[in-house]
Amino acid sequence: MNYCTVCGHPLQVLVPPGDNRPRHVCSHCGEIHYQNPKLVVGAIPRWKNQVLLCRRAIEPRLGWWTLPAGFMENGESTVEAAMRETWEEAGALVEIGTLQALIDVPVIQQVHLFYRANLLSLDVAPGEESLETRLFPLRHIPWDELAFETVRAALAHHLRHPRHGVLVKTLGRRPARSSA
Repeated sequence: MNYCTVCGHPLQVLVPPGDNRPRHVCSHCGEIHYQNPKLVVGAIPRWKNQVLLCRRAIEPRLGWWTLPAGFMENGESTVEAAMRETWEEAGALVEIGTLQALIDVPVIQQVHLFYRANLLSLDVAPGEESLETRLFPLRHIPWDELAFETVRAALAHHLRHPRHGVLVKTLGRRPARSSA
């Protein structure tokens, strides 16, 4: 960030009084511009012993398989976000179950949440962000063609614990800051 979104003046990066991290601070109006991780929310849609995957029509990882997931919008719950993303990317209606995986990805300032989900019908179709959708038998998941490590981790955990147990994991840690 270069300019204050409140008053338009240039920002400084400094540790505000009472804080412990550098922040973008406006020296004119005093506004502190906090930057926090974004939530990526998705589902693991199941139909019997199959899981629904989407082939990405956008970068990053164009052409690779993924679970339906995306950035949570303001004003929606994580469950609503998982249902919306599943509809937008796969044209699929789902019943959301319990949380399956919570994966911190601090290197890109994101937190990924994946819910267990049951497909309500086999009437699915790729949305604008998907080239195709396909149900894969659990033993034929295209592991080498999955777009993201978080999707791989969530699916692997789901195969080991399909009905219970939440994976809590951190991927891609940022290097520790030097105190010198």
